[in-house]
Amino acid sequence: MSLFQRTKHAPIKPLSASAHNQAPVPLVDAYDPNRRSTVGLDLMTYEQLEEFGQELDAVRQRVLDNLGQEDADYIRRVIRVQKWFEVLGRIGIFLPIFPPAFIAGVIFLGLSKIIENMEIGHNVMHGQYDWMNDPMIDGKRYEWDNVAPAQDWKHGHNFIHHTYTNIHGMDRDIGYGLLRIDDGQPWYPNHRFNLPLAFVLMLFFEWGVMYHGIELDEYLGGKMSKEEFVARKKRAYVKVRRQLFKDYVVYPVLACAAIPFVGWWAPLAVLGANFTANLIRNIWTFLVIFCGHFPADVETFDEQDAQNETRGQWYLRQLLGSANISGSKPFHVMTGNLSHQIEHHLFPDIPARRYREVKVDVQRLVEKYGLRYNEGRLSKQLLSVARQLAIYSKKPSDPYKVGKSPESKALRRAKREAKQAVTAA
Repeated sequence: MSLFQRTKHAPIKPLSASAHNQAPVPLVDAYDPNRRSTVGLDLMTYEQLEEFGQELDAVRQRVLDNLGQEDADYIRRVIRVQKWFEVLGRIGIFLPIFPPAFIAGVIFLGLSKIIENMEIGHNVMHGQYDWMNDPMIDGKRYEWDNVAPAQDWKHGHNFIHHTYTNIHGMDRDIGYGLLRIDDGQPWYPNHRFNLPLAFVLMLFFEWGVMYHGIELDEYLGGKMSKEEFVARKKRAYVKVRRQLFKDYVVYPVLACAAIPFVGWWAPLAVLGANFTANLIRNIWTFLVIFCGHFPADVETFDEQDAQNETRGQWYLRQLLGSANISGSKPFHVMTGNLSHQIEHHLFPDIPARRYREVKVDVQRLVEKYGLRYNEGRLSKQLLSVARQLAIYSKKPSDPYKVGKSPESKALRRAKREAKQAVTAA
């Protein structure tokens, strides 16, 4: 029997995700193990929070036990569709003398980048498909079509954001260090320009994410070593150079072959098409992310309240700190199923295609415990975000909320000293 025949007839090991676990862990205070978190005590007792956590753990495990070939086929099918969209887009943008084909090419290329970043890249890098043991969609190896390096994005997003969701001073995604989006953030003069700054961030969102991942503020604040900061800058430089070379050098140069048929402007048309496709992706990603995190009624938390939280309290913090966007099945796919932001924050490491079915269980538990489920159309959530940005752009009358006031500086200094005293003890 040949090696081919032995391989052909060898039994195929069924896919199983039952033991898959890349879920974030609750916040623990190593210096004060006797502290009990107060998150959710205005809504439930500790006993109810424990039960709530166990019920959501059971939902998660049921989904993991049910994952298999259908989920593997789905993500591979999405990857094929994304690749075809990219091929059609690349072909279309090389035909600027046929405006309908050129416009269709820009749209297909934009859709390709959206799907790659959201339904594939974001979800794969969360480790949602690591149980498949497929190197092509291994969350530890995957590098997406974005100027932000995967390694730094995963640290800032998968670990920092999903562990410390909406905790002031810990979750750096609250306003992305640029915008004031919550009453608990100190106000600075630049926050007067919340709305125009948000608009600029929307247009160049991938660049904002890349800069956010460098964590310059952490380095300047003495929370990051120079070696780590230099390494992050180098990774960002390498990734930016690669992305710019691909989109704005390689393809425009290839378009030079079309000059005899199109004219001298063929490379410029291709360069502009790539820029527009990236713009489409940036705008869409910004809208989905902001509408899932910053509408009114999304709650934020203080670090001291979340310390030593139980699993149930961590789940509750994710539920209260997120918002969903209602829509059709194709709409959800185009958002990477991040329109189910609540379910994503509860279960970030299970395939996002499962969030729609998980939503039924989450809403059942929300009703059982009398909780709030923040959901609305894209237009409703976007209007809410814009209203929040406008409200928090105004200088507060309370001096303790003004970042550069003596009162605010004294308050932050007292908090730092108290934390240092606990650490020293």
